[in-house]
Amino acid sequence: MIVSFNITSDARQIAIYVGMVTSAFTLAEFSSGYAWGRICDRVGRKPVLLAGLAGTALSMLVFGFAPNLPVALLGRALGGLLNGNMGVIQTTVGEIIKAKEHQTRGYTIMPFVWCLGSILGPSLGGALAQPCESFPTLFARGTLFDRFPFLLPNLVCAVVIVFGVLVGVLFLEETHEEMKGRRDFGIEAGRWLLAQLQTRKADRIIVDKAGEANIQEQFALLGDEEPPGYRTTEGSPCQPSTPSRSPNALPADAKLGGVRGLKSKPRGVRKAFTKQVLLNIASVGFLAYHSISFDQLMPVFLSEPTSTEPTHLPFHFSGGFGLSSETIGFMLSVQGGYSIFATLYLYKIAADRFGTLKTYRFVLITWPLLYLLVPYLVLLPKRLQMPGVYLCLLWKITAQVFAFPSNSILVRNSAPSLMVLGMINGAVASTASLARTLGPTASGLIHSWGLEIGSTGVAWWACGVISVVGALESLWIEEGADVEAEERLADEALIDPLAIDAAITAAWDLPQRLEEGGVHIRQSDSKLNLL
Repeated sequence: MIVSFNITSDARQIAIYVGMVTSAFTLAEFSSGYAWGRICDRVGRKPVLLAGLAGTALSMLVFGFAPNLPVALLGRALGGLLNGNMGVIQTTVGEIIKAKEHQTRGYTIMPFVWCLGSILGPSLGGALAQPCESFPTLFARGTLFDRFPFLLPNLVCAVVIVFGVLVGVLFLEETHEEMKGRRDFGIEAGRWLLAQLQTRKADRIIVDKAGEANIQEQFALLGDEEPPGYRTTEGSPCQPSTPSRSPNALPADAKLGGVRGLKSKPRGVRKAFTKQVLLNIASVGFLAYHSISFDQLMPVFLSEPTSTEPTHLPFHFSGGFGLSSETIGFMLSVQGGYSIFATLYLYKIAADRFGTLKTYRFVLITWPLLYLLVPYLVLLPKRLQMPGVYLCLLWKITAQVFAFPSNSILVRNSAPSLMVLGMINGAVASTASLARTLGPTASGLIHSWGLEIGSTGVAWWACGVISVVGALESLWIEEGADVEAEERLADEALIDPLAIDAAITAAWDLPQRLEEGGVHIRQSDSKLNLL
């Protein structure tokens, strides 16, 4: 695409402009990630997720219609500014997963989808780009797709995203604890649509009732005097183990205590960013920096021609493997396929066996050794070079698959309250975006300097230094508690025991008061039942 802009014919300059387009997205995402996190704490997760998808679709259309480099930069920057979904998705997953033992499975969903997209996305983009050349019978010269040869893949992706927005409007439920009870016309429309698609009458009745107000359904079943304990958002009533109380039944001091308790949940910036939260944010910054640098350096290392210059161990040697683009592409596709397997199976086994924090620390400690060894692969005998390259690629993918979900879980569990989880994950997304912007640029400059002094490994070892810092920093990270359980216990502690005793006493005296008022109480109606 950059070549089609006819900016320059120098291949080295082309690489610089490609880096500018990539950095436009990550820099914009860095500047807006934290803001989107705060917004989703105020207005809810669903509106921000849908707005992010819509912003991504808009940016892809701008990018597809780009006639020159400035418009292409604008399109990518819009994608970063309008899409704060990375942090919001992590927040939503954290609120959906109620049990701590299910976190390892839940937090692998997003890396799995990311791996799948990294395989399908480039393949789809490459197949649909310049359709007038690839499919001349379907796309004639002189048409819109001839003038904008990279519009078709962006247009297809935008259509897919619009479909995702539609699905989200109809079926995505709000997960923010304080906003779950809001009426959602999209959900109601989705339930009505599902009801129309049902083939059996019984199923239609069930879905129709699910689409109506549940309180009306329960009034029809239980009568007007519905016990408060049966008020639920589920389709069928279920009595909790402890009877719930109406707020009006509590004394004024109990009500005020509950209000004070809700307000006391940390919401400010200072209270949200505790020591453990900051340690986890810094950790993901180190991790994102050197992992994205590996992804940039490895294809360059594999494609560089073999060197005929003399080797002076331990540090002065140069050259690569001289592999073709097709071979490198195949190797990276193998890496992507393995990443899906490791995400779905290996990570859960390791995290369940050793725990999230120990797994995270282990992979961070092994990463420096990987950066130390990779440059020396060119010194192996020919028959061992490719096995060594594949081994290092699998090593890196395994470490990456284990590290990022573990960090997401640790961030979630270190949050002082779920009410500020969006803000925290927004800061995580901004930090990771900044690291992904600086990593390739700094590593590329260091690699160029290393080639000038005759040392291929300088950039790799520089990444190793960053990974050592990240590994040492992880030693201060602690395994967080179940935030949701702690908040639930805190809310329960807000209830005044004296108010409970007063309510029980009043209910115990209720039969006598009713009989005094002329209301006959049957013998079978025990005081416990009335209570």
